[in-house]
Amino acid sequence: MTERTVPSRVRPVPAASSDPRPGVAGVEPTELAGLLAEMGEPAFRARQVGDAVWRSEAPSWDAVTTLGLPLRAGLAERLRFDTVAETDLRLADDDATEKALHRLPDGRLVESVLMHYPARGERRERNTLCISSQAGCAVGCPFCATGELGFERDLDVAEIVDQVRHARRRLVSRGRHLTNLVFMGMGEPLLNLDAVIGAARVLTDADRFGLGARHLTISTSGVVPGIERLTALSPQWTLAVSLHAARDALRDLLVPLNRRWPVRAVVAAAAGYAAATGRRVSYEYVMIDGLNDTPADADALARLLAGSGSHVNCIPMNPVAHTPWQASTPERIDAFAGRLRAAGLGVTIRRNRGQEVGAACGQLAAEKSAEPAAVAVARRRERLVAASRAALAGERSQEPAPPGLPAGSQGPVIAQTAPRAAARPIARPDRRPAAGRQLPGLPQRRTR
Repeated sequence: MTERTVPSRVRPVPAASSDPRPGVAGVEPTELAGLLAEMGEPAFRARQVGDAVWRSEAPSWDAVTTLGLPLRAGLAERLRFDTVAETDLRLADDDATEKALHRLPDGRLVESVLMHYPARGERRERNTLCISSQAGCAVGCPFCATGELGFERDLDVAEIVDQVRHARRRLVSRGRHLTNLVFMGMGEPLLNLDAVIGAARVLTDADRFGLGARHLTISTSGVVPGIERLTALSPQWTLAVSLHAARDALRDLLVPLNRRWPVRAVVAAAAGYAAATGRRVSYEYVMIDGLNDTPADADALARLLAGSGSHVNCIPMNPVAHTPWQASTPERIDAFAGRLRAAGLGVTIRRNRGQEVGAACGQLAAEKSAEPAAVAVARRRERLVAASRAALAGERSQEPAPPGLPAGSQGPVIAQTAPRAAARPIARPDRRPAAGRQLPGLPQRRTR
């Protein structure tokens, strides 16, 4: 195998065939009803199929015993019950943290993390799932394991939703239910916004997954046009911004998107979202020892967010092999949070979960990849040390922003994010083998 350098843009993927059948979780109810009508089924079958997908613990069409064998076979020819080929589970924190590595039919790897928080005092039990929106990530934040992997492709609606269906089945087996969902796994959600909006609508639809809209959070590292699109839709989802620095020179290093959309533009766009939706914005701040955790950094952040009514989550950096940095000490994090609170900001200090199973974004997928050469890691660390020194001196990065970013504000392209099924009639199914056929009326799966 060819040795991979750090960072890479494309990760070697095991040979695997891509399944052309759409995932049923991404099919609109009207499309499903139309397909069943074309198959000669009565109208009530659509409700039965919906119940099997959204309200049963069935892992496959074979397990949907409420449907007859001929109908199950016909649906299996046309739709995948699950877009995940296999899942590797790892437990940590006395089984309170569960990391899932999902392999898709084309061999791509994506991750989700399920975190259990027991009831405490007046706080109810919570079960929070962190999911991925892309395989890999193009943003390239140097403290993030996913950034090391590089970008592979976007996930479609079903591939996003099926991560949640997997977790739901596991929770139900333990007598629990999902309470919160965060798009904070692999990928930049607002660079795959059509699929993310589509998945969020499926997951908060009372007739489908049924999660409350205010229990869903979409994160971004600062894609301003994407924030503007969400603002135009005015959903009740929570917006979380991965900020990590309040000064442009340092944020250029830590969040390369800042070279395209500077920090004040990001905060202004987030303030517009808060004003349009009435939802408080949260800011994620990874704490890196001696780099972004100084009193000057805290004061700059307090000035930047003054009067916004937002909330800051201080998060110790997870260890990543290719960086020279370490997490801030608990004492420095406490001091940083104290300065923010003194300035009137709401602050929560998060603790890392599942470190022994690589629960941070991209860590488990990185384990499955080829190890980078030691000399490449050493050079990467040297470059980051030099870049850190320049950033702390106030020098803006001369490196370009990550490729493939949108040119500007895209506006609320509502018709593209939620196409109506009635505009796409489904033709009568043919009898060719499923592997050589796309379900008429459903979009082709996009890959990159």
